[in-house]
Amino acid sequence: MARVAVLGAGSWGTAFAQIAADAGNDVVIWGRDEVIVDAITNEHVNPAFHPGLKLPTSVWASTNIATVLRGADIIVLALPSQVLRSRLIEWRDHFPANAIILSLIKGLELGTSLRITEIVHEVTGIDRDLIGVLSGPNLAREIMQRQPAACVVAFPDSAIAAQVQVACATKYFRLYTNADVLGVELGGAAKNVIALAVGMASGMGLGDNAVASLITRGLAEIVRLGVSLGADPLSFSGLAGVGDLVVTCMSPLSRNRSFGELIGRGLSVAEAVAATKQTAEGVASSKSILDLARRYGIEMPITDCVERIIHEGASPREMIIELMSRGPRSESSL
Repeated sequence: MARVAVLGAGSWGTAFAQIAADAGNDVVIWGRDEVIVDAITNEHVNPAFHPGLKLPTSVWASTNIATVLRGADIIVLALPSQVLRSRLIEWRDHFPANAIILSLIKGLELGTSLRITEIVHEVTGIDRDLIGVLSGPNLAREIMQRQPAACVVAFPDSAIAAQVQVACATKYFRLYTNADVLGVELGGAAKNVIALAVGMASGMGLGDNAVASLITRGLAEIVRLGVSLGADPLSFSGLAGVGDLVVTCMSPLSRNRSFGELIGRGLSVAEAVAATKQTAEGVASSKSILDLARRYGIEMPITDCVERIIHEGASPREMIIELMSRGPRSESSL
């Protein structure tokens, strides 16, 4: 049994806390909202994100980061990507030596385009072997209902990946291991941008042919970027690639798809943010990923269109026309 500290009392952080507790670990959640923290500890429910779904009675929560991190064997990061750096700077002195750091975050940092594991190492100085990522098709609501799901956990050190795999195994949640941290992490971040595009197409009333085309060509963009950065192309055909891409693009439970739908129906970005109330990581990551692609000279036309719609006020309909008007090319070139 391990002591697992989950930093973040949002939708996915809460669901992962349930997984860790069901796997037999001692689990505590850090949250900033006293009401949510009290409800988790005393009523075993997160009323803001999973009303009506009970957590294991062993799970508790606190707003005190020192209390949460004390004695932690595995520290799970479940915060919005854009606030992570400031939180790590504030908390790094409380991290126990040799604790394993596991990121659930699917985004890149604005301004630097750094992946989450890179930020953790840069800010804390923790050994890269101890920093990994969990990704894949993991809609939090379904996991809270204990519906079957499979994901992948990636660490540079295969022994640590296997340790986390065993620590998080339950009858409804299955983990596979992977050594390609870059590929797994990049796939999890980039698919959110494609899901925004799919949501926009759906919100505009476009059909399944358009959706399938966006998903397929979106995957090509992700693979093109990942391989150029040194990722294993096979990672993108696995759970953190195709698996996560499909569920995020197709499920009504996907916050990025839902956000995109609102934009496609004519809402402004500010109106969509107010309506969804949860972080759609693809909104910020569209700019971060496009900046990264431009830095390496990688063409990502769908990502480019999403970034221009979200950050520059371009029209979704005009972007669809632009995508369809691009010059002819071979599919085999990705």
